[in-house]
Amino acid sequence: MTVNQTALVKAGLCVLGLCLFGYIVGPPLYWHFMEGLAAVSHTSTTCPPCLCDCSSQPLLTIPEGPNNASFADCTKHDPEVNEDTEKHFAELLTEELKLREAEALESQQRADMALLEAKKLTSQYQKEADKCNSGMETCEEAREKAEEALSAQMKLTAMWEIRARQKGWREKVAKPHTQLQGNLMFV
Repeated sequence: MTVNQTALVKAGLCVLGLCLFGYIVGPPLYWHFMEGLAAVSHTSTTCPPCLCDCSSQPLLTIPEGPNNASFADCTKHDPEVNEDTEKHFAELLTEELKLREAEALESQQRADMALLEAKKLTSQYQKEADKCNSGMETCEEAREKAEEALSAQMKLTAMWEIRARQKGWREKVAKPHTQLQGNLMFV
């Protein structure tokens, strides 16, 4: 690449970076700027803060007229309706608590059953491990006995070999005799 092409690529990357920066940061800055301008230009026309108690107002206001006079009476504060509503709300809360308690008990029972099952499996695996350990000990004892028997047998063999040599037995003489016996068996 030549120097001009490199400079052109750098300039293109810079323009791309500035566009990306403007795309990300631009909209929030624009809206903050517009809110600031609106606050400065409309300071004289802003509404005074509302001083009303909205809790006593009904949520839905319907214009009064000849057809809905009875409905306007219904939206007024009625102590009996309020008591019934509170009782109904208390009953709903009680029912909700009972349902949650039942769910908690069911969940606890499932957890207890899972724990019991885990204990059973643990006990079973422990029994299997004990059996395995017992078997290993038995095998180890048998191996030790076999080693002792082999050692005793080798001592006995060495003793008989020494006696045989003292009586004139030679190993070389015995080999041709065994080979001769082997050849006779195959013939």
